[in-house]
Formats: sequence, structure tokens, C-alpha cells
Amino acid sequence: MALVQVAGAEGHKFAALRLGARLGEGIATFGYPHLDMLANTGNFTLGNVTALAGVNDDSRFYQISAPVQSGNSGGPVLDNFGNVAGVVQSKLNVLKVAIASGDFPQNINFAIKGAILASFLESNGVAVTPGAITGAKLDPADLADAAKAVSGLVACR
Repeated sequence: MALVQVAGAEGHKFAALRLGARLGEGIATFGYPHLDMLANTGNFTLGNVTALAGVNDDSRFYQISAPVQSGNSGGPVLDNFGNVAGVVQSKLNVLKVAIASGDFPQNINFAIKGAILASFLESNGVAVTPGAITGAKLDPADLADAAKAVSGLVACR
């Protein structure tokens, strides 16, 4: 992870952080995949928390079913209340697994857990606002608006 300070960000909305998520819980991702081919306004996808650990039972990660592509890394994983529950990290290498097993895995993607993100932010002097999981869940369009409001494109050129 990297912490990026943005000039002129005063007064902009920052997401509340959710430290944990439940197996099977609905999530959404937002990012800017394949900028050379796809929309530069961002992409929003829905999925679920499919495992509470990553590759080799790595407890720093969730496994998620929301489709992600190259360029989604670093984007938020939001719960249905609009809280950031994690950060998109990677996807399983489909070709490598297919060569090794003869099977093409589907929608096996990984996100850094909110608790790991909170620790990273706090160790760098950034105050964390805890998220609430009460009240009405956001419908997908409102969740997409919330994701876009707390996201920004960072491109290395």
C-alpha cells in the first residue's frame, strides 16, 4: 500500500472504515481497470466475501468474488452501507492455475482487510473513522455513487 497526500483535498469526503466483514457478505469494488481500453470514469462491480483468508490461509486478506482487472488494485472494497471494508489487492493468476490443474478458476480475487488498512493508516498518522453497519443498506446505484465520491485515479506514467 501507499499513502498519497492530495493537494486541495480539504473538504472532500473520506470514507468510514469497516474493520471486519462476514463470510458471504455483499461487497462492491470501484476502480479504473484497463484505462487504455475501458472507461476512464471508473468501473463498479458487485460480489461477495467468499473466504475470510487469502492464498495459503493468509489472514491479512479476504477472497472476494467481485470481478477485478489490472488497474483495480488499490481501489476500495465497500460494504453495503458504503464503508470501506478493504482494498483491492490482486486476482488469482488464471493461466498459472489452469496449467497446473487443468481448470480455469473464476472470480477468485483478493482484498486487504479493513483492519490491516486501519493499522497502516494509523501507523502513518491518519485518523480512522469507524463505519456503522446499521440502518438501511444502499442500493447498488447509491453504493456506486458513494464509491466514486471516495475514489480517485492514480496513474503512474
